[in-house]
Amino acid sequence: MAIKTITTEELQKRIAGEETLYLVDVREDEEVESGKIPEAVHIKMGDIPSKLDFFDKENEYIFICRSGMRSERVCEYLQEQGFKVVNMEGGMLNWAGEVK
Repeated sequence: MAIKTITTEELQKRIAGEETLYLVDVREDEEVESGKIPEAVHIKMGDIPSKLDFFDKENEYIFICRSGMRSERVCEYLQEQGFKVVNMEGGMLNWAGEVK
């Protein structure tokens, strides 16, 4: 089954619209130090399998990495586990919104 995607522009609009969103940044610690989307929770890609209890199958999660490749792999893995996932296309390289 194909992975749903969202563009950085669409995500910025949804954040601005104050929707309840579940964002997860799967980059390494040193990558996140340079800034992440303020609403995002940081869980490194390698830690995802041990953090499955963090995720709720009722919620849809948007995954973020540097370019969109790692987050796509995380989406594939979690979708196989029965979670609702969306990959942010182009990752932080395409993100023009706020970071902190």
